[in-house]
Amino acid sequence: MSKPLAERLRPTELNDYLGQHHLVGKGAILRQAIESGNIPSMILWGPPGVGKTTLANIIADKMDMSFFSLSAINSGVKDVRHVISQAKMSPGQAILFIDEIHRFSKSQQDSLLGAVEQGIVRLIGATTENPSFEVISPLLSRCQVYILKPLDIVDLEKLSHTAIKSMAEELGREIVLEESKALFRISGGDARKIINAIELVSTSLMTQSAGTIIINDKNINNIIQQNLAIYDKSGEQHYDIISAFIKSIRGSDPNATVYYLARMIEGGEDPKFIARRLLILASEDIGNANPNALLLANTCFDAISKIGWPESRIILSQTSIYLANSAKSNSVYQAINNAQKLVQQTGDLPIPLHLRNAPTKLMKDIGYGDNYQYAHKHKDNFVEMEFLPKEISGKRLYDPGLNTMEEKSRILLKQRWEDKYGY
Repeated sequence: MSKPLAERLRPTELNDYLGQHHLVGKGAILRQAIESGNIPSMILWGPPGVGKTTLANIIADKMDMSFFSLSAINSGVKDVRHVISQAKMSPGQAILFIDEIHRFSKSQQDSLLGAVEQGIVRLIGATTENPSFEVISPLLSRCQVYILKPLDIVDLEKLSHTAIKSMAEELGREIVLEESKALFRISGGDARKIINAIELVSTSLMTQSAGTIIINDKNINNIIQQNLAIYDKSGEQHYDIISAFIKSIRGSDPNATVYYLARMIEGGEDPKFIARRLLILASEDIGNANPNALLLANTCFDAISKIGWPESRIILSQTSIYLANSAKSNSVYQAINNAQKLVQQTGDLPIPLHLRNAPTKLMKDIGYGDNYQYAHKHKDNFVEMEFLPKEISGKRLYDPGLNTMEEKSRILLKQRWEDKYGY
């Protein structure tokens, strides 16, 4: 049986590798390490289908080292130890690739430490999750973290033409890509998705008519929807479901929320993955409209770590429904975005002298700390004073949301600052 198109098109040379120019482009940091023959242990972090496994294979081939591959889904400490024992036969000459390393438990990750630290193996871990949360600190400190990005339009177009050419040769028919908007939208920057889609659509259209196979947005949408389970064979739909779940909570629909939660539970989703998304949402989409949301989301994350499965599903359900029913505000999210944008535009503005510490006599003599007023010595623990650099004095970065809790904040800010910030 012929291999899937995505597997047949997997590049084996860096020059054929699409995307990640910031890592493997000419003169880029990872390319230099590969070409020098001295690669570090590393974590490749990025969404599905951006080339993590392919890059690991290319590195192994280029380095001419023994290559061991494990999947965290079906491997354990015993498998890790077996690989390490084999690698010890030629220390420093083995690469261990672990796909979905975020699924390894602490004890499984601990079993890697000695071999990585001693250089017995060069570890290449692939993850779709933030390694700061999912990889233990001692292991993370021994690895370089490289962030892989979704493919851009130029790379997707190159990939599409390569996939279509290959399918045309295989089917013995001319294939014309009339429209690619639906193809790119469905792929979301995922190389495997776009190749799977082209393979599925081309094969389906082959049986419908003779002559040239025309691929357009309409038949892409129709065929993909009819064959979603086949198309999504690698589980990429996981990202579509979590997106629908988060948007349902943001949209205050508890029914859709618990439906998509059930989809994830039935699909075997990692409970911590769901709980982390709830934590982010509690600040990004609810924030100070209901500060208890963040507390409950954090408690949820802690609780499911203690309780285990399947009882954790009840805790996730309670938290998800609570967040869906909560008042919403993205004001704190917007505030930090506004502040970061201002810092990027204005640079490192000088801190007002009265806000600076004065640990030395010289600093006191030149005015550090002069005229600073201690708020707790004043009525209601407030005194009007300038806290921003003079260049941006009066700049409003936080705009309270239109909800009961933040409306109280707006009134209080208006009372305190009058017209200074325009509240």
